[in-house]
Parts: sequence; C-alpha cells; structure tokens
Amino acid sequence: MSNYLAELKNNPLVDKQDIMKAITQLITPLQPYYSAGKARLELGVTGVGYGSNIAGIEGFSRVMWGLVPLLAGGADTNHPLWETTLQGIINGTNPTHEEYFGEVSDYDQRLVEMAVFGFALALIPEAIWEPLTQEQQQNLYHWLNQINSHPCYDCNWLFFNVLVNIGFSKRGLPYDQSQLHRNLERLDDFYLGDGWYSDGPEGHSDYYVPFAIQYYALLYAKLMGKEDPERAGRWKARAAEFAQQFICWFTPQGEALPYGRSLSYRFSQSAFWSALAFAEVEVLEVLPWGAVKGIVLRNLRWWFQQPIFDHQGILTVGYRYPNLVMAENYNSPGSPYWALKTFLIAALPASHHFWQAEELPLPPSQPYAVQQQPHLVLCSDPATGHVVAFNSGHHATNEHTHTSAKYEKFVYSTAFGFSVPRGEWGLAQGAYDGMLALSEQGERLYRVRRKNEQSMIKDNILYSKWQPWRNVEIQTWVIAGLPCHIRIHRIENERSLDVAEGGYAFPIEQPFETTNIVGGKEAIAHCLAVPMLSHLHEKDIHMLVVSSASGSSGVLNLLGYDSTELIDAQANTNLLHPRTVIPTLTATLDPGIHWLASAIVGDSRNCSQSEDIWSSYNQLNQLNVIINDKHIKIETHEGEKYKIEL
Repeated sequence: MSNYLAELKNNPLVDKQDIMKAITQLITPLQPYYSAGKARLELGVTGVGYGSNIAGIEGFSRVMWGLVPLLAGGADTNHPLWETTLQGIINGTNPTHEEYFGEVSDYDQRLVEMAVFGFALALIPEAIWEPLTQEQQQNLYHWLNQINSHPCYDCNWLFFNVLVNIGFSKRGLPYDQSQLHRNLERLDDFYLGDGWYSDGPEGHSDYYVPFAIQYYALLYAKLMGKEDPERAGRWKARAAEFAQQFICWFTPQGEALPYGRSLSYRFSQSAFWSALAFAEVEVLEVLPWGAVKGIVLRNLRWWFQQPIFDHQGILTVGYRYPNLVMAENYNSPGSPYWALKTFLIAALPASHHFWQAEELPLPPSQPYAVQQQPHLVLCSDPATGHVVAFNSGHHATNEHTHTSAKYEKFVYSTAFGFSVPRGEWGLAQGAYDGMLALSEQGERLYRVRRKNEQSMIKDNILYSKWQPWRNVEIQTWVIAGLPCHIRIHRIENERSLDVAEGGYAFPIEQPFETTNIVGGKEAIAHCLAVPMLSHLHEKDIHMLVVSSASGSSGVLNLLGYDSTELIDAQANTNLLHPRTVIPTLTATLDPGIHWLASAIVGDSRNCSQSEDIWSSYNQLNQLNVIINDKHIKIETHEGEKYKIEL
C-alpha cells in the first residue's frame, strides 16, 4: 500500500485542511503516470470506446476537478502537480507539439474534458491564464474554442459548452453568446419538476442530475449570478428543492444508493452537496449547513475505507471494488477521477458557514418517500440506515451497457447493491436479482424488463406494463416496504415460459445459512423459530432464506410459483460484493393467463443477533393474495391491508 493511500485511509476528514490534504493524497500517486510532455495521464491499458490517446487526455483533465478548488482554496500555485498540469496545458494546446490534444470532431469526448478548463479560467485565472505567454494563451483559447464549432450530445453535455464560454467571458475573450443562450434555454427544457431533470429528451433521472446537471447549474449560478440573476436564482431554487429529495438516497453511515450508470465515479455521489455550498444555496428549514457538511464528509469517509484503489493508490474502474463487468463503454482508466468534483468544497474559505458548522447527522426520514420524476419510491430502515429504492420503470430506454440492470430492476439497495449480467446463458450468468426474468421454456436465454408501455406510482404501490416479447404482456405491481415487499405479476403469454423471480443478492464472503421450506402454511411459524432448519417437505409453500452476520435475504411464494432455487451468481456480477447468491422463485407457464405473487425480504441486521428478523419471516405466513376480475386484495391476519383496483 502506498504511503499516500495509508494517509488517505487515516484522514479524519473533519475540516478544510483535511480536505486539502485528501486531494493531495488522491492525486500525488498519479505523478509517475504522466507522459513525457505532461499532456497525458496514462493509468492503464484497458480499452475504452474513444481510444487510448483521448483516454490519456481525459485522465489529465479530470485531475483538474480536484486541483482547481485546491488552488482556489489557498494552495500554492507551485504545487508539484499543478506545475505538471500547467506544463501539460501548454504542450497539449500547442498545435506544433507532439502531445497536442488535437483537432476535435462532432460529439468528441474531448468536448467533455474542456469543461474543467472553462471552470478554471473563471475561478483561478492567476494560476491557469496569467502565467502563460500571449502565444500560449492564444493556443489555449483556440483549442477550447473548437467546442463552439462542434455539436455536443443533447443532454448534460450542453453544459460543457456553457462552462467554456463562461471561462471566455470572464477573461474578456470572444465567445459564442448565441450558442451559450441556446444551450441554457435547451437545458431548461429537461426540467421535470421537484428539482429533477431528465438527462436529455426521454433520458433517465439518475446521478447525472446531481453530479452533472445540478452541479453545473450551481457553478453557473455562482459564477454568473450578477450577469444572469434571474436564471441563477431559478436554478438555485431548483437545487434547494432537489436537495430535499436527494437526501433520501443516503444512509446515516455515508453510503449512497447504487443506481443507474456511471457508478465508477463513486464519491461524485456527494458532489451536488459541495456545489450547493459553493453556490450559497441555503435549505436551512430542513437541511442546516451541518447536515450538508455531514453528508459530504461521511460519504467520503465511507468510500475511502472501501477497496477502490490499487496498491499504488490509483483509483480503479468499478464500484465498491475493481470491476470491469459493470463498467461503461466510456470508462477509461482515468475516468474515475471525475469523483474529484466533490472536492469543490476546498474552494470555500475556512470562515465559510459550511466549515464553521458542526457536522450533523441525517435528519429523520419518513417510512417512504415517493419521487415521481425518477420513478422511485425510497424506503429506509431507521434501525440500520438501510435504504432501498423501488422502481416503476421507464417508458424509454437506451443502448448504454447493462441498461436493464441499471434502470429497470424492481428494487435497488444500499446493503445488497444490484447485479449486472456477465453472460446470456442461465440464471447464474444473468444474476437476476431484484427482477423477473423469463425464458422460452427450456432455452435458458432470459429476458427482463427493459422499458414500459405504462407505469405509475400511487403512495407506495408501483405499477408497470411491459412486453419482453410481442406476444407476452406483463402487468407488475410492487408494494414497497422494508424489510419486506410484495411483487405481483399478471402474465398473458402465447408461448411456454420459464420464469424466475430474484430476491436480493446476498454476499457469501462469510459463512451463511440456508433455510429452504417446502410445506404447508401451518408449518411455517414453527419452522422459522429454528433458523438452522435445512429442509421441510410438504406442499403449497415455497420459501428460501439465506442469512448471516450480513443480514438475510429471502423469497416466499404467495401464488403461482413451483419451486425455489438458490442461484450461485457468477463472480463480479454484483456491484457491492464480488460473490453472491440470489434466492429465487421459479415456475413454468404454459400459454395462457397466469398470476404470480411473492414476498421478498432483505434485512441488513445481523441475523444471529436479532430474533426480530425471524419474526419478520413468520409474519409472512399471515399474507394472503386474493385476485378477481375487479381487484387484488392482500390480507393479513388483521384483515385487508391493500386493495388494488384492476
């Protein structure tokens, strides 16, 4: 382990000086990996869609997201890595130098990487602009100005042009005012309400809202507040509204919800909160500055204790551990350093209310929070902090890697993560936790929900209608809850199907126990009092539970399933845990109309220390699902609990 990595893991992260040190501890191990001309950062040989040359430019630019606030916050411009960076800027923007960044094309990845240069021109001109000769200034300007001649994708990418032109404007350089205005207006078109945006037309609402659109909007509000006060005020108000929803994605311990794509940017999950402080957005009625401070610092502390670095202290591609299986086509070895955007708080003076406030815990959460814009219902367990997000699904899809796994599962969890497929054959390769997978009978090639014809949320009940084949229609109802939720499917199929209903993926890095019950309902209460029970053979009931010190994960047939199976998912399919098993209910369906219902349990409490966990499973014995042509009723021993009109 490198000395800097050891120091980072021991960094208490309580004040501004700790944050300044953390930036240095993160970026100093990169020094040996710069090219001879310092204009490339070459961290590995794994492939990326835009090739290794541009990947080196990407790595170079992403380190600047940490360096710019470091210098703005008072660090010396003689910082060794800034000297390296400045030399790289001089050479990379010089068209006669062998390490010239190059002429860009439409939708070029280098357009993405220009954004931080514009931000630096606006925030630290004394470090990036004034040291340059007139010729070097012109080279930098002309290379960046290419962004005004090439289109960016119609999504958060539009902000890259905005930031470059802000930088030009602040330095008194010619800039494309009309294009800047068009992009600003277009970005407003993506606004959905409640602080949420979509990432482009029919785009998803995921982390690209907090760490991209909202983040850049807050940079704009801070930098252009005097020039454009109306827009700055509107965007700050949206950020305040968004903060009250986004807080539900975090646990008291600092973890944030694994959901969506680009999770390899890791602690950028808390970048929005840093930008909130940078732009002076106060949400004091519900979120005092101490609470905002706590969210950022706890998230950083949690991440720095995870195995996300190699032995040299270099960030790896992956989520909680190095993992190329879950990576995007645009993840190069340097991509994860976009996480440095969270260190924007380093730019704040030590006298700022963010730093002066006492760190506070998360405010108390509600039993569940409906977030209509991202199609989610968030639930949290006050005993453990476990956060889950139930998902009604989306009307549109895209071609990003593992889209179904990242956006269409029924549930996502901070304790159990979610899994992505490693192959196309069978349930182990597919790792279908949190979703219903269907195969033509006997073929073992499974399909899952990718997009919906209809979806809606009412209170804690989520509904979707989707078609894995043209002649197979599925209506799904999910009743959100912790530690138990209920899934109901109406399947109308014109082909014979094998179906598998996956529970939460469960880590197996430590010893675990399996309880498999196949028997009458009257036997369950007795059996669950004995966690060591292995098998009971009767009829009607199919239940499978795995448990350990990590908690428990279980599935219970309420209607329609034939059997249970503990799927030994292939290694590295889950984002949190390298090896998992998935409790799964299975059935074979002939052509016709079928109803399936299940209870799914995910509990993060230590099973060996909590008798309450087994009482939770015992309560499932009381559930009955009654379906007719007018409604679905779910009853307990206390009477009707839910009634869903059909």
